[in-house]
Amino acid sequence: QVQLVESGGGLVQAGGSLRLSCVASGCTFSSYVMGWFRQAPVKEREFVAAISSNGISTYYADSVKGRFNISRDNAKNTVYLQMNSLKLEDTAVYYCAAGGRTTYKVGEYDYWGQGTQVTVSS
Repeated sequence: QVQLVESGGGLVQAGGSLRLSCVASGCTFSSYVMGWFRQAPVKEREFVAAISSNGISTYYADSVKGRFNISRDNAKNTVYLQMNSLKLEDTAVYYCAAGGRTTYKVGEYDYWGQGTQVTVSS
């Protein structure tokens, strides 16, 4: 059974940084595209970033481009999201997801973590 477990969320001031981690188990991690999504209260879940299975290609939502960086370590079954220059509007629950193709679409991912809360304060 595939499990994804996120960590690294918390409370940070605007302009600060956080690094999220997501550890996968029960799967051949290096075969999966990994994505990060987020969901703020009363909003739909939205795409943040994705990385190809070999880590060579990365994709970002326009809202985070230049501030966030997605990476992965296939030897550790882990995907990371480095978040810099955080803004109030980055406040959300952040989810990692595993899928078979690189896409921004929520429905294209097969497995999801439980999420980790990121709160940016002024």
